[in-house]
Amino acid sequence: MADLKNKTAIVTGARRGMGRAHALVLAKAGARVMVADISSEECEKVVKEIEKNGGEAMAIKCDVSKKEEVDKMIETVVKKWGKLDILINNAGIAQFVPFLQMTEAEWDKTININLKGYFLCAQAAAKEMQRQGSGAIVNIASVAMGQVGVGFPNLTHYCASKGGIVGMSEAMAIELAPYNIRVNVVSPGAIDTPMIDPVKQDKAAMAGILARVPLRRVGKPEEVANAVLFLASDESSYMTGSVVVVDGGWLAA
Repeated sequence: MADLKNKTAIVTGARRGMGRAHALVLAKAGARVMVADISSEECEKVVKEIEKNGGEAMAIKCDVSKKEEVDKMIETVVKKWGKLDILINNAGIAQFVPFLQMTEAEWDKTININLKGYFLCAQAAAKEMQRQGSGAIVNIASVAMGQVGVGFPNLTHYCASKGGIVGMSEAMAIELAPYNIRVNVVSPGAIDTPMIDPVKQDKAAMAGILARVPLRRVGKPEEVANAVLFLASDESSYMTGSVVVVDGGWLAA
């Protein structure tokens, strides 16, 4: 396992699902983890899990679409632990809405959280990492990222945000490389989290997805977290601007 001892990390959207898995695996590898999400109470539950396993963590409420809350999050982690080594940009929403009925407000909400939120967190984190002379940022996208990715009906805003994350990450990787800050992307396929509950309730839709996945199953959050851990660690020291797909072979098929 990658060694993250003496490393400090922030995981956004960490109260449940993949974010929780990311926080747990980073802590298991030795990192001190700030568990961030819109509910501090639910974040505290993840912190208790980490502490129960012998790790160190703290919880903070943060709406990533609001700059003042993002800045407070960065300031808090640096004040608590003296530095910031790792940012896992994971917070996101997926609200199923047909394109022709999608409102401007629905579009803005998704883009503000899924894309603008990543920008705000990454910029604030990178400024701190620049002062330190090193850092690793991992942005969570999706197989719904355009180009070689797949499109999902009723999720136009979500797909747009995930494609934007990939493009943004590639540009960030180039600009931040001189400061020894690496930026990589993990693009999960169908993962068993609350986000895919609406799809799971539609047996035909779920069967259609599984038929396209060579491994014929949805992934586990921990299987994505292992890829995140690798990119967050020094084991991936020569990787930046990369997109790692964790999808059971979906895109290969």
